[in-house]
Amino acid sequence: MEASQLRALQAPLKKRYQESPQKALVAARAEAVVEEDDISSRISTYAGTAVSGLHPATGGDGSKACSADMLMEALAACASVTLKAVATAMRIPLKHAKVIADGSWDARGTLAVDQNAPVGLNKVTLRFEIESTAERKKLEKMIELTERYCVIYQTLAKPPALESEFEVLQG
Repeated sequence: MEASQLRALQAPLKKRYQESPQKALVAARAEAVVEEDDISSRISTYAGTAVSGLHPATGGDGSKACSADMLMEALAACASVTLKAVATAMRIPLKHAKVIADGSWDARGTLAVDQNAPVGLNKVTLRFEIESTAERKKLEKMIELTERYCVIYQTLAKPPALESEFEVLQG
């Protein structure tokens, strides 16, 4: 896609959102159904059904997706698409580009082995491997804008308010 095509594609959206900011609010939703016979769940995605389960560090056999890995996949996917859009808008040729998201977490926390061990990812690194003829300064600006406009990157950098609720279904 050329920069002019991207601008033409996004121009009416930008105009609509400027005129009616409430129309820019996009719902994001995921639903996981817990399996009866296994410690796993099924998640419907645009690409089909994913099955998540315990990571081998917590007793899983590695045959099911780990939610921490899925978060890293979401970060890499969002950053790579954002990178390509920014590169296109800036007219930066990308011969090859790869985005790698790495995270680490302490299994002692989620297994309640050590009450002082954190639960959750405690470090996330996003690495960009870029092959391009563009000047380094331009590439640095492209990465800066990618980080600025990547929804998942910004969500992790500035976590939203998080709430939990439950409903008891009669059955």
